[in-house]
Amino acid sequence: MILVTGATGQLGNLIVNNLIKRGTPANQIVAAVRSPEKAQALADQGVVVRKADYSDSASLNAAFEGVKRVVLVSSSEVGQRLPQHKNVIDAAKQAGVELLAYTSVLDAQNSPIALAAEHVQTENALADSGIPYALLRNAWYSENYTAAIGMALEHGAVLGSAGEGKFSTATRLDYAEAAAVVITSENQAGKVYELAGDQAFTLAEYAAAISEVTGKTVVYQDLPAAEYAKVLIGAGLPEAFADILADSDVGASKGALYSESKDLSTLIGRPTTPIVDSIKAAL
Repeated sequence: MILVTGATGQLGNLIVNNLIKRGTPANQIVAAVRSPEKAQALADQGVVVRKADYSDSASLNAAFEGVKRVVLVSSSEVGQRLPQHKNVIDAAKQAGVELLAYTSVLDAQNSPIALAAEHVQTENALADSGIPYALLRNAWYSENYTAAIGMALEHGAVLGSAGEGKFSTATRLDYAEAAAVVITSENQAGKVYELAGDQAFTLAEYAAAISEVTGKTVVYQDLPAAEYAKVLIGAGLPEAFADILADSDVGASKGALYSESKDLSTLIGRPTTPIVDSIKAAL
């Protein structure tokens, strides 16, 4: 049995579907979800749906019954990740899991971005747990930017605080395929994968790509981090999350979200999805 946490989330759902696509029988996949009623589409495919809340140890212990492999998709609750992830790790240990793959962040142990701290703490907790594990250190998702493409077109600008920093992004689907490969492969314990897109870009190059695809002029406007955070808050983001995104852009200006690693394309057996293709898909 392979269990995927957050299986109704954007990444977790793709991982489950990629496991099925790669030949894992649906009835050998456990979709661990906070709200089982939202997982009907997975249940209809024959996937085993079990209620599991990162903050509820009892639900996790029940969900992990009979499970041998786990993909721990990191919690979306920044600030609560470490205790939630520890609950998952404890449940996995109690179940005697033979491999846990965790979705961390690119070069976590050396990353200057604030978002990396809880990932580092989780990596350390895994190391202390005695559970065989693999680290899937994901770079930025292309969707982090293409989700706001409508706003960029409306205002004729991409905003950020990344300067000339490069982003080695890939799509959620690329990362999901890699997770499915790792969790179904042998001899993965102890592996650390730096997962990044093959083609990096600056935000100025991203803006130019939007212009090229749409025929509308879009430029990159670099802002001080505090000002960029204010813009994000004005667009409706919670203050804490806006600060994290602005901080991540500053980190990108220092190389935190750039990598020359080809681990991702090697795992999935094809080139990663270019940002131009993601722009077209978003449009």
